Amino acid sequence: MRRVLLGLIMSGLPAIVLAPRAIPPARALAAGAGAIRGRVEFLREERAPERRPQIAELGMPETRDAPDQRVAVVYLETAPRGAFEERRGPTVVLDQRNEAFVPYVLAITAGTTVEFPNSDKTYHNVFSFSKPKRFDLGRYPTGSSKSVRFDRPGIVRVFCEIHSHMSAFILVFAHRHFAMTNARGEYRIDGLPPGNYTVAVWHPVLSAKPRTVRVPEEGAELELDFDLS
Repeated sequence: MRRVLLGLIMSGLPAIVLAPRAIPPARALAAGAGAIRGRVEFLREERAPERRPQIAELGMPETRDAPDQRVAVVYLETAPRGAFEERRGPTVVLDQRNEAFVPYVLAITAGTTVEFPNSDKTYHNVFSFSKPKRFDLGRYPTGSSKSVRFDRPGIVRVFCEIHSHMSAFILVFAHRHFAMTNARGEYRIDGLPPGNYTVAVWHPVLSAKPRTVRVPEEGAELELDFDLS
């Protein structure tokens, strides 16, 4: 059921905060505008994938970073009218550091270019076989960077051809009404006109049931929390 839901959603995905950040304090809303804010609670822990050591590293301590599994993306299943008219094309960074993609989850709008710098002292080869964006950047050394523009909405799973334990998720949204949780699990989605909305949460492993809210004609700041399990 979850896969079916995601497939339907990704044809009209929302737009996101590109990296976890502190939730701003409550502020006055424009007349008729609404906001949804809240917290995502992780009811169980997820372990990072095991690293497969190279022969030259046997007996040596691990230095890689563990992917941050406590990040979720909150989004509107259906965006309000006019949300698809904005076609910005920013550039954001998905780093390769200590044999890990940083951040592990990245949410962007369609038309965004993602830079993949190599900050390690080894070669990397970023690629994806995901239908929304297939690419293979080839091997490149430390200090180098290559980029990819993501024009189609969907979920793109990213890997390194050299290091099998490296992976990341890029969520490409067709509209801008989404947000990534910060270190405390908080999120905020602003600029909502009056209407009914179904709010959903995406996580690589855990799940939560979508919830429906209504922004009244006079606008309001709504509280909506989720439990992931």
